[in-house]
Amino acid sequence: MKTPAPHSISIEAVAEFVPAQSCPGEDHFAFVYHVTIRNTGTMAARLISRHWIITDGADRVQEIHGQGVIGEQPRLVPGEVFRYSCGCALETPVGTMQGSYLMETDDGQRFEAEIPAFMLAMPKTLH
Repeated sequence: MKTPAPHSISIEAVAEFVPAQSCPGEDHFAFVYHVTIRNTGTMAARLISRHWIITDGADRVQEIHGQGVIGEQPRLVPGEVFRYSCGCALETPVGTMQGSYLMETDDGQRFEAEIPAFMLAMPKTLH
């Protein structure tokens, strides 16, 4: 049996279009994304900061750096899950988000946890 890595964070994210906050005629497309962060390692780790790369359908890239997520820096013990939702807006009906979280163990070791790319898409814009 494979031994779990000490520093292992699993991240899943999904997005949904928010029609009530969008105005397609004015190139404003609002999305909410839901993130699940799971500590799959053997050591507790705190989420210190975030780095998002948001790319719209015209290949314009916006990078976001900040402390924690939604005003928190959650500490996850092995097996623990933290979920949150947040939003973003694009000037195009489709785009992608990806990035990473900087994590820190209780003994001060820092490591990056990759946020896999996920799609932002207004319904019926992709086949």
